Amino acid sequence: MGLEKRVKAADRTLDLFEAFQKAGRPMSLSEIALAMDIPVSSCHGLVNTLVSRGYLGPVGGPRSYYPSRLLYELGRNLLARDPVLSKVTPILEVLRDKCGETVVLGRRLDKYVQYVHVLEAAKTIRYTASVSDLRSLHSSALGKALLGALPEERRAALVQTLDYERVTPNTVPNAKRLLADVAAGEARGWHMTQGESVVDVAAVAKWVLLGGEPHAVAIAGPLNRMAPLMEKHARLLTAANTEMAAATS
Repeated sequence: MGLEKRVKAADRTLDLFEAFQKAGRPMSLSEIALAMDIPVSSCHGLVNTLVSRGYLGPVGGPRSYYPSRLLYELGRNLLARDPVLSKVTPILEVLRDKCGETVVLGRRLDKYVQYVHVLEAAKTIRYTASVSDLRSLHSSALGKALLGALPEERRAALVQTLDYERVTPNTVPNAKRLLADVAAGEARGWHMTQGESVVDVAAVAKWVLLGGEPHAVAIAGPLNRMAPLMEKHARLLTAANTEMAAATS
Protein backbone atom coordinates (compact mmCIF):
# COMPACT_ATOMS: atom_id res chain seq x y z
CA MET A 1 0.00 0.00 0.00
CA GLY A 2 1.33 3.43 -0.90
CA LEU A 3 2.21 5.91 1.82
CA GLU A 4 -0.41 8.35 0.52
CA LYS A 5 -3.32 6.01 1.42
CA ARG A 6 -3.71 6.91 5.10
CA VAL A 7 -6.66 7.09 7.50
CA LYS A 8 -6.68 10.27 9.58
CA ALA A 9 -8.27 8.67 12.64
CA ALA A 10 -5.65 5.91 12.70
CA ASP A 11 -2.85 8.46 12.30
CA ARG A 12 -4.18 10.48 15.23
CA THR A 13 -4.43 7.45 17.49
CA LEU A 14 -0.84 6.48 16.78
CA ASP A 15 0.28 10.11 17.13
CA LEU A 16 -1.22 10.13 20.62
CA PHE A 17 0.73 7.10 21.79
CA GLU A 18 3.92 8.44 20.19
CA ALA A 19 3.37 11.72 22.04
CA PHE A 20 3.35 9.82 25.33
CA GLN A 21 6.47 7.94 24.30
CA LYS A 22 8.26 11.19 23.59
CA ALA A 23 7.08 12.90 26.77
CA GLY A 24 7.73 9.91 29.02
CA ARG A 25 5.22 11.05 31.62
CA PRO A 26 1.48 11.56 32.21
CA MET A 27 -0.05 14.47 30.29
CA SER A 28 -3.14 16.60 30.56
CA LEU A 29 -5.67 16.90 27.76
CA SER A 30 -4.27 20.26 26.68
CA GLU A 31 -0.71 18.91 26.70
CA ILE A 32 -1.72 15.94 24.56
CA ALA A 33 -3.49 18.25 22.08
CA LEU A 34 -0.45 20.53 21.93
CA ALA A 35 1.91 17.61 21.35
CA MET A 36 -0.33 16.31 18.55
CA ASP A 37 -0.98 19.79 17.12
CA ILE A 38 -4.74 19.30 17.07
CA PRO A 39 -7.66 21.19 18.70
CA VAL A 40 -8.47 20.28 22.30
CA SER A 41 -12.02 19.44 21.22
CA SER A 42 -10.78 16.81 18.75
CA CYS A 43 -8.32 15.46 21.30
CA HIS A 44 -11.06 15.19 23.92
CA GLY A 45 -13.09 12.73 21.84
CA LEU A 46 -10.03 10.59 21.08
CA VAL A 47 -8.92 10.49 24.72
CA ASN A 48 -12.43 9.60 25.92
CA THR A 49 -12.63 6.74 23.42
CA LEU A 50 -9.29 5.31 24.51
CA VAL A 51 -10.19 5.67 28.19
CA SER A 52 -13.47 3.82 27.61
CA ARG A 53 -11.57 1.03 25.81
CA GLY A 54 -9.04 0.78 28.64
CA TYR A 55 -5.99 1.93 26.69
CA LEU A 56 -5.66 5.22 28.61
CA GLY A 57 -6.33 5.91 32.24
CA PRO A 58 -6.25 8.83 34.68
CA VAL A 59 -3.00 9.07 36.62
CA GLY A 60 -2.40 11.37 39.57
CA GLY A 61 -5.90 12.80 39.32
CA PRO A 62 -8.65 13.10 36.72
CA ARG A 63 -6.83 15.71 34.62
CA SER A 64 -3.76 13.66 33.65
CA TYR A 65 -3.62 10.53 31.52
CA TYR A 66 -1.15 7.79 30.70
CA PRO A 67 -1.35 4.61 28.54
CA SER A 68 -2.41 1.54 30.48
CA ARG A 69 -0.77 -1.87 30.66
CA LEU A 70 -3.45 -3.14 28.27
CA LEU A 71 -1.51 -1.67 25.35
CA TYR A 72 1.64 -3.51 26.43
CA GLU A 73 -0.22 -6.80 26.88
CA LEU A 74 -1.84 -6.48 23.48
CA GLY A 75 1.49 -5.81 21.78
CA ARG A 76 3.26 -8.59 23.70
CA ASN A 77 0.62 -11.17 22.83
CA LEU A 78 0.53 -10.17 19.17
CA LEU A 79 4.32 -10.28 18.90
CA ALA A 80 4.48 -13.71 20.51
CA ARG A 81 2.14 -15.02 17.81
CA ASP A 82 3.72 -13.22 14.85
CA PRO A 83 4.27 -16.01 12.31
CA VAL A 84 7.59 -14.55 11.16
CA LEU A 85 9.11 -12.59 14.05
CA SER A 86 8.44 -15.31 16.62
CA LYS A 87 10.55 -17.71 14.53
CA VAL A 88 13.34 -15.44 13.29
CA THR A 89 14.03 -13.36 16.41
CA PRO A 90 16.13 -16.06 18.14
CA ILE A 91 18.18 -16.45 14.94
CA LEU A 92 18.67 -12.69 14.64
CA GLU A 93 19.76 -12.52 18.28
CA VAL A 94 22.44 -15.13 17.63
CA LEU A 95 23.55 -13.23 14.52
CA ARG A 96 23.85 -9.99 16.51
CA ASP A 97 25.92 -11.70 19.17
CA LYS A 98 28.22 -13.36 16.63
CA CYS A 99 28.92 -10.22 14.62
CA GLY A 100 28.89 -7.80 17.56
CA GLU A 101 26.98 -5.18 15.56
CA THR A 102 23.39 -4.01 15.22
CA VAL A 103 21.12 -6.26 13.15
CA VAL A 104 18.08 -4.88 11.32
CA LEU A 105 15.24 -6.73 9.61
CA GLY A 106 13.33 -4.73 7.01
CA ARG A 107 10.79 -4.98 4.22
CA ARG A 108 9.80 -2.69 1.37
CA LEU A 109 7.03 -0.14 1.83
CA ASP A 110 6.47 1.62 -1.48
CA LYS A 111 9.71 3.56 -2.19
CA TYR A 112 11.15 2.96 1.26
CA VAL A 113 12.54 0.32 3.56
CA GLN A 114 10.58 -0.06 6.78
CA TYR A 115 12.44 -1.43 9.79
CA VAL A 116 10.50 -4.40 11.16
CA HIS A 117 12.91 -5.45 13.91
CA VAL A 118 16.03 -3.84 15.34
CA LEU A 119 18.48 -5.69 17.59
CA GLU A 120 21.13 -3.23 18.74
CA ALA A 121 24.67 -4.26 19.57
CA ALA A 122 25.83 -4.13 23.19
CA LYS A 123 28.75 -1.84 22.34
CA THR A 124 28.67 1.77 23.53
CA ILE A 125 29.38 3.05 20.01
CA ARG A 126 26.91 1.33 17.69
CA TYR A 127 24.33 1.91 14.99
CA THR A 128 20.99 2.81 16.56
CA ALA A 129 17.53 2.76 14.98
CA SER A 130 13.89 2.14 15.85
CA VAL A 131 11.21 -0.23 14.63
CA SER A 132 9.04 1.41 11.91
CA ASP A 133 11.85 3.77 10.82
CA LEU A 134 11.81 4.41 7.07
CA ARG A 135 14.92 4.60 4.88
CA SER A 136 15.14 5.40 1.19
CA LEU A 137 15.76 2.42 -1.07
CA HIS A 138 18.67 4.09 -2.88
CA SER A 139 20.71 5.02 0.20
CA SER A 140 20.47 1.92 2.39
CA ALA A 141 21.95 -1.57 2.18
CA LEU A 142 18.54 -3.00 3.03
CA GLY A 143 17.03 -1.00 0.17
CA LYS A 144 19.56 -2.30 -2.32
CA ALA A 145 18.97 -5.85 -1.13
CA LEU A 146 15.19 -5.49 -1.49
CA LEU A 147 15.65 -4.08 -4.99
CA GLY A 148 17.81 -7.11 -5.71
CA ALA A 149 14.89 -9.35 -4.73
CA LEU A 150 12.76 -7.91 -7.54
CA PRO A 151 12.71 -9.25 -11.11
CA GLU A 152 14.96 -7.06 -13.27
CA GLU A 153 12.07 -5.50 -15.20
CA ARG A 154 10.25 -4.43 -12.03
CA ARG A 155 13.50 -3.24 -10.49
CA ALA A 156 14.32 -1.08 -13.49
CA ALA A 157 10.87 0.50 -13.42
CA LEU A 158 10.92 1.18 -9.68
CA VAL A 159 14.33 2.86 -9.57
CA GLN A 160 13.11 5.41 -12.13
CA THR A 161 10.51 6.62 -9.60
CA LEU A 162 12.90 7.25 -6.68
CA ASP A 163 13.84 10.76 -5.53
CA TYR A 164 17.62 10.24 -5.11
CA GLU A 165 17.97 12.60 -2.18
CA ARG A 166 21.70 13.14 -1.50
CA VAL A 167 21.72 12.01 2.14
CA THR A 168 25.54 12.11 2.29
CA PRO A 169 28.23 12.90 -0.29
CA ASN A 170 28.52 9.13 -0.85
CA THR A 171 24.84 8.49 -1.64
CA VAL A 172 24.09 6.86 -5.00
CA PRO A 173 23.02 9.84 -7.17
CA ASN A 174 20.87 8.35 -9.94
CA ALA A 175 19.01 5.35 -11.33
CA LYS A 176 21.85 4.21 -13.59
CA ARG A 177 24.34 4.03 -10.72
CA LEU A 178 21.82 2.36 -8.45
CA LEU A 179 20.98 -0.36 -10.98
CA ALA A 180 24.68 -1.07 -11.46
CA ASP A 181 25.22 -1.18 -7.70
CA VAL A 182 22.30 -3.57 -7.15
CA ALA A 183 23.44 -5.82 -10.01
CA ALA A 184 26.94 -5.94 -8.53
CA GLY A 185 25.49 -6.86 -5.14
CA GLU A 186 23.41 -9.66 -6.65
CA ALA A 187 26.47 -11.02 -8.43
CA ARG A 188 28.51 -10.83 -5.22
CA GLY A 189 25.72 -12.41 -3.17
CA TRP A 190 25.20 -9.50 -0.75
CA HIS A 191 24.75 -5.73 -0.78
CA MET A 192 26.51 -2.97 1.09
CA THR A 193 26.69 0.72 1.87
CA GLN A 194 29.70 2.63 3.13
CA GLY A 195 28.77 6.06 4.42
CA GLU A 196 25.82 6.39 2.01
CA SER A 197 23.02 6.80 4.54
CA VAL A 198 25.05 7.97 7.54
CA VAL A 199 28.57 9.23 6.87
CA ASP A 200 30.37 7.07 9.42
CA VAL A 201 28.18 3.95 9.16
CA ALA A 202 28.59 0.90 6.92
CA ALA A 203 26.22 -2.01 6.41
CA VAL A 204 26.04 -5.35 4.67
CA ALA A 205 22.63 -6.75 3.69
CA LYS A 206 21.02 -9.70 1.98
CA TRP A 207 17.42 -10.41 1.00
CA VAL A 208 15.51 -13.49 2.11
CA LEU A 209 12.00 -14.87 1.69
CA LEU A 210 10.30 -15.11 5.08
CA GLY A 211 6.83 -16.58 5.05
CA GLY A 212 6.83 -16.20 1.29
CA GLU A 213 7.47 -12.41 1.43
CA PRO A 214 10.74 -10.63 0.54
CA HIS A 215 12.56 -9.23 3.57
CA ALA A 216 16.14 -8.12 4.01
CA VAL A 217 18.56 -8.38 6.92
CA ALA A 218 21.43 -5.99 7.51
CA ILE A 219 24.40 -5.85 9.83
CA ALA A 220 25.28 -2.21 10.48
CA GLY A 221 27.92 -0.45 12.53
CA PRO A 222 30.68 2.16 12.56
CA LEU A 223 32.48 2.33 9.22
CA ASN A 224 35.96 1.86 10.67
CA ARG A 225 34.85 -1.32 12.45
CA MET A 226 32.74 -2.72 9.64
CA ALA A 227 34.95 -2.10 6.60
CA PRO A 228 37.62 -4.76 7.32
CA LEU A 229 34.99 -7.38 8.18
CA MET A 230 32.40 -7.01 5.42
CA GLU A 231 32.99 -10.46 3.92
CA LYS A 232 32.97 -12.13 7.34
CA HIS A 233 29.70 -10.41 8.21
CA ALA A 234 28.27 -11.44 4.83
CA ARG A 235 29.03 -15.09 5.57
CA LEU A 236 27.32 -14.88 8.95
CA LEU A 237 24.36 -13.15 7.30
CA THR A 238 24.07 -15.81 4.61
CA ALA A 239 24.01 -18.59 7.20
CA ALA A 240 21.38 -16.79 9.28
CA ASN A 241 19.17 -16.11 6.27
CA THR A 242 19.29 -19.75 5.25
CA GLU A 243 18.21 -20.75 8.76
CA MET A 244 15.41 -18.15 8.85
CA ALA A 245 14.07 -19.14 5.42
CA ALA A 246 13.86 -22.76 6.55
CA ALA A 247 12.18 -21.80 9.83
CA THR A 248 9.43 -19.80 8.10
CA SER A 249 8.81 -21.92 4.99
